[in-house]
Amino acid sequence: MLSIRNISFSMVGRPLLEGASASIPHGHKVGLVGRNGTGKTTLFKLIRGELALDGGEIELPSRARIGGVSQEVPAGPTSLLDTVLAADTERASLLEEAETATEPGRIAEIQMRLADIEAHSAEARAASILSGLGFNAEAQARACADFSGGWRMRVALAAVLFSQPDLLLLDEPTNYLDLEGTIWLEAYLAKYPHTVIVISHDRQLLNRSVGAILHLHNRDLTFYQGNYDTFDTTRRMKLMQQAAAAKKQDAARAHMQAFVDRFRAKASKARQAQSRIKALEKMQPIAGVVESNVATFNFPSPEPLSPPILKLESVSVGYGGPPVLRNLDLRIDQDDRIALLGANGQGKSTLSKLLSERLTPMEGKRQASSKLRIGYFAQHQVDELHLDETPIQHIRALRIGETPAKIRARLAAGGIGADIADTVVGKLSGGQKARLSLLIATLDAPHMIILDEPTNHLDIESREALVHALNEYNGAVILVSHDPHLIECVADRLWLVKDGAVRPYTEDLDAYQRMLLGQKPANDKTKPEKVKPKPAPRSQLQALKAEVTKSEARVTKLEEMQTNIDTRLANPRLYERGDTEEIEKWQKKRAEVVAGLERAEALWMTALEKFEKAGGRP
Repeated sequence: MLSIRNISFSMVGRPLLEGASASIPHGHKVGLVGRNGTGKTTLFKLIRGELALDGGEIELPSRARIGGVSQEVPAGPTSLLDTVLAADTERASLLEEAETATEPGRIAEIQMRLADIEAHSAEARAASILSGLGFNAEAQARACADFSGGWRMRVALAAVLFSQPDLLLLDEPTNYLDLEGTIWLEAYLAKYPHTVIVISHDRQLLNRSVGAILHLHNRDLTFYQGNYDTFDTTRRMKLMQQAAAAKKQDAARAHMQAFVDRFRAKASKARQAQSRIKALEKMQPIAGVVESNVATFNFPSPEPLSPPILKLESVSVGYGGPPVLRNLDLRIDQDDRIALLGANGQGKSTLSKLLSERLTPMEGKRQASSKLRIGYFAQHQVDELHLDETPIQHIRALRIGETPAKIRARLAAGGIGADIADTVVGKLSGGQKARLSLLIATLDAPHMIILDEPTNHLDIESREALVHALNEYNGAVILVSHDPHLIECVADRLWLVKDGAVRPYTEDLDAYQRMLLGQKPANDKTKPEKVKPKPAPRSQLQALKAEVTKSEARVTKLEEMQTNIDTRLANPRLYERGDTEEIEKWQKKRAEVVAGLERAEALWMTALEKFEKAGGRP
């Protein structure tokens, strides 16, 4: 068991943890969640002993091995397979000793231990992990130095998975995986034999791979049983109950205070007033719900163009050698939402570059509207920002002559507030840099946005804000992402990029995931599986959202009517006239408004539930 007891820690005078406690039983798979900057990675460093606690203690079983992906990724001449095998240091040590051992008893001990740790199957297990992370047999035999940093991070991940530590700590492991690798990792973690704590903003991974959520919020830790959706529902209910209790207490306090203020000086009521004063003093205030707002995304709307906005006819494209993609016949309209599926190396990025005119066809014809504007976001663009310049300077360079107020308004619309606008990019978080890159990519109100892994470094709340913005945007979206939740909520068409071709994928994303994992289809009677409903189309979401807005307006109007009637009924002149019919009339109207308000609130909640179930974001 991992026991975290009353720990506190501050960094540069800023408290990240204050009296936080949690217990994680052996073998549990736990997702560590919280807003960016709350201290999740710092907690991992504290568990590993890389940082010293200010107070409290963290306890693990003696001799427990802690593992995580090393920041020093392998880059030498050693092959991928040998690099992963070397991660099991006990096996490597035993094999080395076995070559020189001469004492029969020790040789027997070595061979017994090698059998216990299944050393004979080590190569097959290592190869299976590498294969799941996207390395074929040929790639596994190549040197680590032959691969880019992102691919070497996969090797580092494969190494720690192969070594099977007693406590596996993974910090955003899907950031350097594609969708196929992410799906494989979900299945692997669900079956991992020891304890896992994973920091992730991937809802599907947190729903499929973990059975508990550790929430870091307001410098405290709270442990929730269940996957992310269960945690989200439980926490929302908890916040609603807390808000309701605080509101009820405020009303009770106001009522007692009004009694005290009115009757404190009256002899006949003095005792009752004093008792209420004591009750007010003893009443422990219930903290109101304080949730920091998530900055929105805002993609400017382009003017409509005649369809199609882009068309490919018999196009082949590559980088000077043999074509990567061949004979492409594709059409894109302004209302399309298309997600590109396919393993890394199959040509998704090549297709994105072709669509955005970063590559020209080797053969065939690319036809586009003469007024077509394209916004392009790729993860590498975040790294190309000028670290010594502020967001204001970035936008000013692209909008020469615009007033500072206009530039700040643009930044604010993209979720970059005044506190960030004047900060040099080198000091911004990964999520803030991604927001700036997305803002730059969409500055000209493009008719089509091409997004290549846009959610890296975004927390779950920011990802939901991105989903909302893309569903509000009225241009075409081409999406490459390892985040299934983003794909399901945004895309209404899937294209499979495979074997040099791009074809429509007629099944849904669940079917694609089952295919990758080699599972039987959902309609196979030998293995029934609940099919997840597809997200509602945008037109339906817009209709449901309109109903929510209409219902909310109805509630607001009735609340205003009730306030006006209460004001009239509270006027002493109404009673001084002694007009009982007038009094009864307004009391009856109030009863009607209250009843109507209850019905309107019920209709509003029903409309909101339908909107959220369809994939909408309030």
